[in-house]
Amino acid sequence: QLKTNYILESVQNGLHVLSDKPMAIDQSGFKKLKKAFAIAEQKNVQLYDIMTERFEITSQLQRAISMDSSIFGKLEQGSTTDPSVIKESVHHFYKFVSGSVLTRPGWYFDDKQQGAGIVDVTTHLVDLIQWSCFPEKTIDYKKHIQILNAKEWATALTQDEFKAVTKSEVVPSFLTRSIDQQGNIQVNSNGEFTFSINGTHAKVAVTWNYKAPDGTGDTHYSLMRGTKSALIIRQGAVEKYKPTLYIQQRDQDPTFETKLQIAISKINESFPGVSLKKNKNEWQLIVPEKYNDGHEAHFAQVMSKYLNYLQYNNMPDWEVPNMLSKYYITTSAKSLASKKKPNLK
Repeated sequence: QLKTNYILESVQNGLHVLSDKPMAIDQSGFKKLKKAFAIAEQKNVQLYDIMTERFEITSQLQRAISMDSSIFGKLEQGSTTDPSVIKESVHHFYKFVSGSVLTRPGWYFDDKQQGAGIVDVTTHLVDLIQWSCFPEKTIDYKKHIQILNAKEWATALTQDEFKAVTKSEVVPSFLTRSIDQQGNIQVNSNGEFTFSINGTHAKVAVTWNYKAPDGTGDTHYSLMRGTKSALIIRQGAVEKYKPTLYIQQRDQDPTFETKLQIAISKINESFPGVSLKKNKNEWQLIVPEKYNDGHEAHFAQVMSKYLNYLQYNNMPDWEVPNMLSKYYITTSAKSLASKKKPNLK
């Protein structure tokens, strides 16, 4: 809840900041964050957030292939009802980490402290959209962004489920306002919104359930639709809940498969060992297991990049405006969804 204040006060005192997401959870926080970036520039300190998903291998490959116009063509603009870019993820409160049930603090379920779901995980999803669709391009939220629609909804947790996840014997008083007539805690954890960047329509959605059915897990879906092909990441039962990238041809080019093989040969210069498997209506990228280094390893990769920025003062010019754009999108979507949300009472 106080994170944005800490960020602002840190840069005011000349401290570098590497922050977990989200750096802002509402529009008031966004204004403070904007001020913090301005002061960081004046004081020549580095302010950066931890975007681990840029280092996930299928996201890196999706971005790389989208930059090959012989395969992808041009990114389509899509529409509000048919976005050309989609990022959706499903998560679970009850989950095992390193063999034990992950313990979450009680405040994690309070959207006034943790932030609503529409401004949390969506930070990663919006970042990937900007980073993949407009690589190394500066995005000005005042000129290039339009929030089109947004909504949010709650996940109901029984008090026993809450206690199982938090290891707490009582429900904290700050959550009493979230308890419905049946005694369940209504957690404001889900949301979706559609926005446009330079006319390209994108949709982001996040859902939190209590617990995944046995044998399943979190899922992710990502679409980038170009004029020549669609690049799709799926993470469902077929993929054994591991992110997998597929390429679907959209034009009638008879030489597409040959061009795709050439493109993958180029990909191998950066990612040796990646290969193709032809399925019925699409190609699947086969990625060597060595690239599936896990979420925890990505934190170290972000830290390495950040330390490089500190040492050489060489953060790309587009990073700061694109961070501002990202948090403008999430906090504006939250504001819009809140205005539309019905009164549950």
